[in-house]
Amino acid sequence: MSAEVNASYSTQDQTDLLIKKRSPFTDFMRKLYSQKLAFMAGVVVVLLLLLAVIGPYITPYNPTKYDYSAVLQGPSLKHWAGTDTYGRDIFSRILAGTRISLFVAIISVMIGACIGTFLGIISGFYGKWLDGLIMRVCDVLFAFPGMILAIGIIALLGPGLSNVVIAVAIFSIPNFARIVRSTTLSVKSMLYIEATHSIGAKNRRLIWKHIFPGTLPSIIVFFTMRIGNTILTAASLSFLGLGAQPPTPEWGALLSSGRDYLNTAPHVAAFPGLAIFITVLAFNLFGDGLRDVLDPKIKQ
Repeated sequence: MSAEVNASYSTQDQTDLLIKKRSPFTDFMRKLYSQKLAFMAGVVVVLLLLLAVIGPYITPYNPTKYDYSAVLQGPSLKHWAGTDTYGRDIFSRILAGTRISLFVAIISVMIGACIGTFLGIISGFYGKWLDGLIMRVCDVLFAFPGMILAIGIIALLGPGLSNVVIAVAIFSIPNFARIVRSTTLSVKSMLYIEATHSIGAKNRRLIWKHIFPGTLPSIIVFFTMRIGNTILTAASLSFLGLGAQPPTPEWGALLSSGRDYLNTAPHVAAFPGLAIFITVLAFNLFGDGLRDVLDPKIKQ
């Protein structure tokens, strides 16, 4: 009997030891893999990022070269997604445009995240008049729909991808500021923060060593989900002629070039639209899965 008890304790000890030895990354991947849809979306996101790096180098045809002998051809073995009104291979242009669309989205969201995170942390940590000032500025930005605000900014700065980055970054700032402020207030009220402050820790150390790491899960989740929305916004601006200018193979510009041929050559607009749809859906599903994995409230 005692031998069986000892054996059961030994097995339990081994199990506990394996759990302790499991790295945080392994634990994260195990939880993410348990959510099949989010995991598949993550695979798609990784493939898209890979295409953004190597896409322009593996295009079957020159994405900007005209070929008037192949104008508006439908999908075939030679041209998988057909050709556009200038005979350019649409599949090659979509591959080349992956880097442009993802670059615009990631850079603009990164700028908005950095500024918004800084404003949100100091707003939540210091409070009082500083909190009121920052939040009122955010309220002013929230008063305008994101697309209208972006169009207004580009109207002042002029069309172009660089100005799209600035416009999207500006209306991303209040979103990050609000989320980080809320998380900062929650982390700030925790007992270990009060204990650290009571032993004389400086505010700078409290913010960057204790509070900022506590806000990272929320930032990562919203950052991922924001990329999908930003791709859609940037594509919409290019569709309206305010973003990428011809012959740049940006997805929104490709979609815009095909709107006049929806009846005669629907593939010109269909394939860029499909690329935008898949990318936005993948980032949103992946971000939703990250929220379930990283949100401590959901864990409980």
